[in-house]
Amino acid sequence: MIKNKKILVTGGAGFIGTNLCEALLELDNEVVCLDNFATGHRHNIEPFLTDIRFTLVEGDIRNLEDCQKAVKGCDYVLHQAALGSVPRSIKDPITTNDVNVGGFLNMLVAARDEGVNRMVYAASSSTYGDSEALPKVEDNIGKPLSPYAVTKYVNELYADVFKTTYGLDTIGLRYFNVFGRRQDPNGAYAAVIPKFVSQLINHESPVINGDGEYSRDFTYIDNVIEMNLRALAVENEDALNEVYNTAFGMRATLNELVFQLKRLLSTYDKDIANVKVIYGGLRAGDIPHSLASIDKAKKALGYDPKYSLKAGLEQAIDWYWRNLKN
Repeated sequence: MIKNKKILVTGGAGFIGTNLCEALLELDNEVVCLDNFATGHRHNIEPFLTDIRFTLVEGDIRNLEDCQKAVKGCDYVLHQAALGSVPRSIKDPITTNDVNVGGFLNMLVAARDEGVNRMVYAASSSTYGDSEALPKVEDNIGKPLSPYAVTKYVNELYADVFKTTYGLDTIGLRYFNVFGRRQDPNGAYAAVIPKFVSQLINHESPVINGDGEYSRDFTYIDNVIEMNLRALAVENEDALNEVYNTAFGMRATLNELVFQLKRLLSTYDKDIANVKVIYGGLRAGDIPHSLASIDKAKKALGYDPKYSLKAGLEQAIDWYWRNLKN
């Protein structure tokens, strides 16, 4: 694993970024966090602010000068900064594109000019679009179903061009429905797991889009941390300038998810078991099923995820209970 390096984490005050900052500091690296706090939170990084190995650069990836300032002297970049959410992109495609495409391009340029060793970036399972094939294999994608999906696919295209044209090494990680500690349950575009947990804790009925039989490859944050660290550390040249599914490799329906959440949360409050679920209409841009093949990551990076949905929820449930109660 990477040790004693200087690493920039863009979006380092966000859910995934914060966990990556923590893991890198534990490995005795110097960490620079670039964030504008549009979706990240200052309280996420408060524990790191007294660490002399941690530097906060408050800035926006849409500003090239901010990217250049943050990446100065860095060996590697973990690019997590983005505007997530399919519904958000449908409502406001221009801002999503400005951040996810314009900001990504700025970061590529800054990394190239600084001569970093490698940029590992957050790609997305949304890139598979309307492809109905299961499991999802990296080389077989469909047409994007949302502006968000378009932006994440463009990131992959730009990364490939920057290798061919400028020699900048990158690795893209297609995240599948990541969940875990420090994930924000609030706002219109909250991810489904922290939102459902928060509602159940407060005895509010979670709303499932459709009949609950849509399925996802839910991926615990510690699997994602492992994947990022392996992508930073891999020395095999053939593993570079590729994209990899970042998932557990199993899927669960939304009905199964709610069952597991109720089971675990009921150990803290038995009345949660009786909270009713509401079923609503389908959401634009959603695909019915998602399941990743992780064979490529296993072979090229040695990826070996430890946490299924059930195991990940069991790890996260105490954090959820302590932090998501109103």
